[in-house]
Amino acid sequence: MAEFIIFVVLMIPVYLLLIWSYLDPKESFLFGERWMYKKEPELTDQAIRILKLQALAGIALLMVVKLIWFVNIPS
Repeated sequence: MAEFIIFVVLMIPVYLLLIWSYLDPKESFLFGERWMYKKEPELTDQAIRILKLQALAGIALLMVVKLIWFVNIPS
């Protein structure tokens, strides 16, 4: 049970990053890479949709992993 609690606590920053990526895909796309561009690159609507879909898929995948892990823990 302790491993599950540690896993949940360590996944909080990952969830926050995925939520931020969903809410503000342009900023999250350029996070840590803004120095590579002289001007701010323009993202297409399709690229923004893909970034949002990836964030939702990541959140869903982590939820499924947590659920499977929680169900398999012997009481």
